[in-house]
This record gives sequence, C-alpha cells and structure tokens, in this order.
Amino acid sequence: MELSPRQRGAVFAAVVIALAALGYYLVVPAVTHSRGSAQASNSTPSAPATEQTQAAAPTVQASAAAAGGPDIYAWLPFTQQNLAAAASVAVRFSVDYNTYTYTESAAGYVGAMGGLVTSQLAGTLRAVYQTPGVAKLRTSQKQVSSGTAVISSLRAFGPSSMTFVVTAGQRLATSDGTSNASTQYAVTVTGSGSSWQVSDIELQSAGNA
Repeated sequence: MELSPRQRGAVFAAVVIALAALGYYLVVPAVTHSRGSAQASNSTPSAPATEQTQAAAPTVQASAAAAGGPDIYAWLPFTQQNLAAAASVAVRFSVDYNTYTYTESAAGYVGAMGGLVTSQLAGTLRAVYQTPGVAKLRTSQKQVSSGTAVISSLRAFGPSSMTFVVTAGQRLATSDGTSNASTQYAVTVTGSGSSWQVSDIELQSAGNA
C-alpha cells in the first residue's frame, strides 16, 4: 500500500519514538564487552575482539500506541519486538568488532561473535584481522582493545533488513599507553522475527557519500 507524504512522515516520526524507547534498554547503559574488560586488566593493549555474552533481546515497553497515538507498527514491515531484536544484534556486534587482544587468532576473534554475523561477513573479518601489516602492528604494540556501542539512529529499513548508525567506542591499550576513540558505523542486519545477523559494516560517512 502506497503511503501518503503525511503518513510517511508519521512512520518515520514513530520510528524515532520507538528508538527512543529502545534507548533505555540498549543505548543509555552503553554495552561494554565483558571479555574486553577482562583483557584490559591484563596491562596489555587491545585489538578488535568479539562479545561472547549473548544477552537476550530486550523487550521495548513504550510505543506510540501506548501514548494514545496510532499503532505505527501496523504501517511498518516489522514489529516492535523485531526492531528490539535487530537493534540488540547490531549493538552486540559493534562491541565485539572493537574487542580483541594481540594474543588472539583471527579464528578466535571472529568465532567469539558466534551467530551474530553472516558467513560471508565472517570471512571478510577474518581476512582483515590477519592482514600481515595489521597483524604485525597489533602484535608489536601488544594491543588489547575493548569496545562499547550505542545506536544513534535507524538509517534505513525494509521487510528483511535494517541499517543502524552505531557509535562505537574503543579503549585501546598498547605498550605505548592507552587511548580512547569513537567512530560511527552503518551496521546492516538481515533476517526476520527474532533472528537477525549482521551482513555489512561500513563507515557511516561512506554510506552518505
């Protein structure tokens, strides 16, 4: 069914409201990789690793309908629970993406992500992690990295995919000291219902080029 301009505006406004509700569960308390915290205490810097804690997707309580407005999910290709599940996967993956240690192999780095990523993306991440120059620098600097992540917005969506703009934080400890950085990524998850996997990650700015 083709939506009128007014209805499309209402849909996107509703998505913003839904994401605000998600914020209480997914964003306000920034997710910190538990394994990354343990690694950071080892006095060695970190590199990209993955989050092993598979938290259940949060249930979003607030909605436009609850506030007396229309049920905007009737206009969207996913339910409130679907959105929460997809957002949870995007956050957990983004934490894992920036959590690693110089003692960890590419298989270990990607393997810790479990079923959060598609097989194609898993292969790409393994290849990047073990790139000679990158791997040598990680080892020589004894990098240990821990990640955090919060969702900034929902950039695009369809019946079987959602792209979130995620602000990913990284605390990197090396033999030269410790630094903190933050980068925004466009993280695309694909699937349906409560089953979602990350199929792509790129710099947020690259998607706007």
